[in-house]
Amino acid sequence: MADESGSRDALLADRRNKMFQRCVSHAHDELKSFRSYLRWMCVDQSNVGRLCLSWGVFVVFTIVVPAVSHFVFACSFCDGMHKRPYDSVVQLSLSGLATLSFVCLSTFVRKFGLKRFLFFDKLYDESETVRKGYTAQLDRSLKVVCCFVIPSFVAESIYKIWWYASEASQIPYVGNVYASAAMACLMELFSWLYRTTVIFLVCVLFRLICYLQILRLQDFATMFEVDSDVGSVLSEHLRIRRHLKIISHRCRDFILWTLILVTGSQFALLLITTKSSAISSLDVYRGGELLLCSITLNTGLLILLRSATKITHKVQAVTCLAAKWHVCATLDSFDATTAQIASNGRMFRRESNKDDESEDEAEDEEDELDNSKLIPSYAYSTISFQKRQALVTYFENNRAGITIYGFTLDRTTLHMLFMIEFSLVLWLLGKTVNGIS
Repeated sequence: MADESGSRDALLADRRNKMFQRCVSHAHDELKSFRSYLRWMCVDQSNVGRLCLSWGVFVVFTIVVPAVSHFVFACSFCDGMHKRPYDSVVQLSLSGLATLSFVCLSTFVRKFGLKRFLFFDKLYDESETVRKGYTAQLDRSLKVVCCFVIPSFVAESIYKIWWYASEASQIPYVGNVYASAAMACLMELFSWLYRTTVIFLVCVLFRLICYLQILRLQDFATMFEVDSDVGSVLSEHLRIRRHLKIISHRCRDFILWTLILVTGSQFALLLITTKSSAISSLDVYRGGELLLCSITLNTGLLILLRSATKITHKVQAVTCLAAKWHVCATLDSFDATTAQIASNGRMFRRESNKDDESEDEAEDEEDELDNSKLIPSYAYSTISFQKRQALVTYFENNRAGITIYGFTLDRTTLHMLFMIEFSLVLWLLGKTVNGIS
């Protein structure tokens, strides 16, 4: 018995190691270019050496360089154009969100593996359309990251080059003054590039995962256009709900803490820029970097919220699609027994088709889940009224989506967040204005 138990444990351990081990890139690996990108960013932690390198680069560019820049190159004795009174808020905000992004990304990759985290291990269950669409979106994701990072980096480069070129002789240096200034400028630019890239990378990865669920929902919507049984529709919807729960459970801490950090940094920004002593001296030279940091943080947060809200809206649109499917089936069944109503039904279809043809602009924005097209009769010819009604009732009482500890991220939640933050902003402005007056 002991030998059998030992062999069973060894077999389970070997199977577990094979399940979670990171796949080696090969010629047909969809993640080959993505793994190379992570390796060049020093975020790849596939072995001990790369793990140490990854954390070393993170500590240098996220903690050491910003701290040296703030305490050593503060230049408090410089003229008004070269002083950096808001540098502490910029460095803390950017490094804080970069730390959160790096820790979450490292946890995801170490715990699940890149292929499992991006749900590539589940693509064999999907249709060819979903696989091709998701692979194409993965290839575009790196371009999306560059589209967000490059403009921010170019603006920061212009500012830093101007600052160090005009104040090189007034900052501490070792050896040659211009070589020291050039080295300090390069280190600060690399730190900015590293932190913004890590932030946008995690946000775009979340956007990529949500895009896969949208592709699945669009493929799921085609089940209402064929003669599918209720059991297959229900099982597919349960599978999608399970994946959404997995995404919510994995990413809820990152989304929540990103919202807290960005909100806190924006209130700190508002507080220090509305002081009576700061309003008169606020200009592009002192506040330009602060504005650039604020745009970067809010853009990352908007990527997360838009992706989560979009997938939640698509999931909830399934209820409307199922209700329309049920109504079309009920009307056709009733029309089959009454000739007069059948003729009215045909007239309704002709008028609807005329309306659809005349509204080309509206049709361009419709998709499989949210459209105004009637469902053909062959899609429900073998399904009874009771089964259709039960399925619609299930959809009405099981609204899925991206959640954060039970709170669904939909448009209503975004409106609530906006109103809360707007109220806090008005309250803070009221206190500040009263203090100035």
